[in-house]
Amino acid sequence: MQLQTQLQKVQQLFLEISLSKSLRNTTHFFQCCTLLFNKRVDLANKRIIAHFDLDTFFVSVERLNDPSLVGKPVIVGGTRERGVVSTCSYETRVFGVHSGMPMAQAMKLCPQAIVLQGTRGDYSRYSRWVTDIIAAKAPLFQKASIDEFYIDLTGMDRFFDPVQWTIDLRQEIIDATQLPISFAMASNKLVAKIGTDLAKPNNYIVIEHGKEKEFLAPLRVNKIPGIGEKAYHTLLDLGIETIGDLQNVNPVMLEQQLGKHGRDLWQRAHGISFSEVAAYHESKSISSENTFHENRSDIPFLEAEIVRLTEKIAHELRQENKMAGCVSVKIRYPNFETQQRQASVPYTFYDDELIYNAKQLFHQLYKKGQPVRLLGVKLSELTEEAAQTNLFQDVQKKNELYKAIDNVKERFGKALLTKGRNAKRKDESNELPDVS
Repeated sequence: MQLQTQLQKVQQLFLEISLSKSLRNTTHFFQCCTLLFNKRVDLANKRIIAHFDLDTFFVSVERLNDPSLVGKPVIVGGTRERGVVSTCSYETRVFGVHSGMPMAQAMKLCPQAIVLQGTRGDYSRYSRWVTDIIAAKAPLFQKASIDEFYIDLTGMDRFFDPVQWTIDLRQEIIDATQLPISFAMASNKLVAKIGTDLAKPNNYIVIEHGKEKEFLAPLRVNKIPGIGEKAYHTLLDLGIETIGDLQNVNPVMLEQQLGKHGRDLWQRAHGISFSEVAAYHESKSISSENTFHENRSDIPFLEAEIVRLTEKIAHELRQENKMAGCVSVKIRYPNFETQQRQASVPYTFYDDELIYNAKQLFHQLYKKGQPVRLLGVKLSELTEEAAQTNLFQDVQKKNELYKAIDNVKERFGKALLTKGRNAKRKDESNELPDVS
């Protein structure tokens, strides 16, 4: 907390100086900037951050499933006509293929590539496996995406060598999962993330404290996270090609050209970032259950109730920008006998996928012909939506569809849009949220 307070004071002083008209374009201005940044770097360098990234994660999983793909150009993504490249092997990258590229363009660059639609269930399973290994070892870590992790080892150098510890952890992940993984260690998340990109494939790099600016200088300016195509071309038009060029530019000029984003880029070019490692934890579950006024045994009604409950909590899930990796169903009979069953699923927030699994669980649990007093559905193993695959064409379309449905629900009422088989059912419940 004391370190963060110091950083905030220094940052505020820097902003006051950078906005002072009397100091602009003067030697004194740059001397002040240098002194302040040196102070900030000294404070930031007290941290030890490792960034892990599973190399070409989806491709690596597909190769574990089918070893004949090893050494061949592989693209995982949407359809050839309208899809988007999610991940591509290094054999395709030499032809200029990269993630986020339209599939049609990728196929022109590398027509011999093997295109796979992907198996999200396997990706989720391997991601959980790696997460569990890291969670068992790391004092503090953040799961930034399905294949990306930050570990904060600040202060741990009093007990062990952080570099060797991280090397050993990487090897443990490789031995257990057979997945290639790279890491970089630096004084902050920004430099560590950039370093990991340079460490690939399947290697590691350590950026010494105080060497951040020197390490970044020769790299292309678009290596800085957050620089999109538009900003990149603007910087090129200004004659800024490398991060070193950006380091030497007047920050006031950058702010005039790019707004507040320009000032932030100048700081990033100097290897300055105070973003903290947010502790990873399993999110609480989302659930809903319904006790009927009268016991029910008719299958169509019970199935419709499963659909309604699942749609309700799936909507809540999307509102929180979360995805679920586990579905549970609960049945309570008139004698208060209660049965529950759960199943792991590929991370999702889609009604159709969650409903399918919930109905499967219901039929596995239900004693045919027996009246039911209560039904419940729960979603657990929640994770951030941004951590999941989002470049597949079909996923993009489904995201847009569900966002549109949710917008209508929010504007006109959640009961307006329901599945046809559930729409005619009158609400006869005294539903209460599950707070267990």
